Amino acid sequence: MREEAARYAAAAAKARLTHLAFLAEVLSAECDDREHRRRQRRINEAKFPRHKRLSDFDPARLPDLPAATLAHLGGGGWIEAGEPLVLLGDSGTGKTHLLIALGMAAAEQGHRVRYITTAALVNELVEAADDKQLTRVVNRYARLDLLCLDEIGYVHLDPRGAELLFQIITAREERASIACASNAPFSEWGTTFTDPRLAAAVVGRLTFNGHIINTGTQSYRLTATRNRQKEATTTA
Repeated sequence: MREEAARYAAAAAKARLTHLAFLAEVLSAECDDREHRRRQRRINEAKFPRHKRLSDFDPARLPDLPAATLAHLGGGGWIEAGEPLVLLGDSGTGKTHLLIALGMAAAEQGHRVRYITTAALVNELVEAADDKQLTRVVNRYARLDLLCLDEIGYVHLDPRGAELLFQIITAREERASIACASNAPFSEWGTTFTDPRLAAAVVGRLTFNGHIINTGTQSYRLTATRNRQKEATTTA
């Protein structure tokens, strides 16, 4: 209000607004600014490695993903319902883009969001357990509206790390959403979690009443690189 009052006062005088109309204009600007800063704070707190938006995603890359499904996910209703989301596909097929974009959309809608890779989360949990702070850390992750868990299946977890990760997943089951991305099909998650029964329990919790999107095998990054090389060769 302090920054905009003079400008709004001049505009109000020129438009011959009443005092109440001028006050409404200034207060509206203050509310808009606070909302903008609130959205930005939520995005910063989520700790995304980079910013990606749904508007930047080319739906043609995933022809089997209905536009209505993507719009539904972008609306955030699944988060309010505590439903999970799993993105499966090879590297470079858009999993992380969608994961971050949906996380950013959720943060801008006012949800508490956190992005983290599976390896980083497990390391944090192991350190917390060693410092006898595990309950505090698990409770902190349990309070999130949306946990964006990337790179499941990229690294093999030892039994202790797998069990600690399972605590996070169980603490959020049917109460708060987890969105995860993996380059491994469910049939291979037993390799990541070492114990087949634990892997089955994880898959069960992440798929019950959930949304499963397969991003396929065609690498967008590889295709883009080849197209650039082809264009460069043609130009030369």
